[in-house]
This record gives sequence, structure tokens and C-alpha cells, in this order.
Amino acid sequence: MNNAGTLKVTMPTGREIVMTRDFDAPGDLLYDALTQPEHLQRWQGPQGWSLPVCEVDLKVGGPWRSVMRRDDGVEFHMGGVYRELLPPRRIVRTEGYGHADWGEILVTIELVTHPDDPHRTTLISTSLYPTQEIRDANAGVAQGAGQSFDKLAAYLDSLQ
Repeated sequence: MNNAGTLKVTMPTGREIVMTRDFDAPGDLLYDALTQPEHLQRWQGPQGWSLPVCEVDLKVGGPWRSVMRRDDGVEFHMGGVYRELLPPRRIVRTEGYGHADWGEILVTIELVTHPDDPHRTTLISTSLYPTQEIRDANAGVAQGAGQSFDKLAAYLDSLQ
């Protein structure tokens, strides 16, 4: 059972949301779970949501697109482009959402393996929004991310 911890959320600047969570998994496995459609479709999305569409062109400049679907049929469209990929340590990508005109959000994901335990990795996700107003409109993202990361932790446990 993954007892690595809970999601910590901070807003260090007027345009950023930083989410941090430890996972009981090696960095390479966590990286794959964050970038491979066959893994993403098993865990991404809060409780009650699935990921029926997940397209990933995993290269710098490559696009990604996904559709989350709630149990009642409501859909949430997302997409963007990969800007930087340094497996198994770093993913930088843009994000946009089909339901809102929030502009481009820059997401940087750092994966830090614990030096005393190579099977424990800290995920640090920093979202940089175009404006503070857009960041504030997304402040509730942590609840859904927390549920999604709980699903990710359980999924990672099932793979080890």
C-alpha cells in the first residue's frame, strides 16, 4: 500500500500553483505513468472520471490531447505541447482547456528520487498561469489533482 504522503499545495507567486507529493515508486516508473497513454488511462482524473481519449506524441514539440469524462457524461478537454523531456527527471509542457479561454499554462514536473531510497520519488508540479486571475480561477484544481494522485499511487502499487 502506498503511504508516501498527501498532496501539498502552495502558491509561491501570483501566477503559480505548486503541487508536491511523494510516491513509493522509482522515478522511471513514475515518469512512464505520467507520459504513456496506457498508464495515464488507468489513473488520470479525479474520482468518478475516466480518460477515454489520450493521445501523446512524446517528443519535444510533440502534441498531447486528452478527454476526461465524468460518470454522467460531462467531458473535459485538454491539450498542449511538450517543451522539454528529460526522462526520468523532468517534463515541461503547455496545457490548454477546451472549456475556458485561459490561455496557455506552462506546467513543469520535476521527479526527485530520494537519495536514501531509490524506490521513493517526489513529484513537484509547477503550473505557471498567464495571469493571477486565471491562477485564482484554477485554485480548486488541487482537490481534483489530489484525487488523481491518490489513483496514481494505487496504480503504481499495482505495478510493483
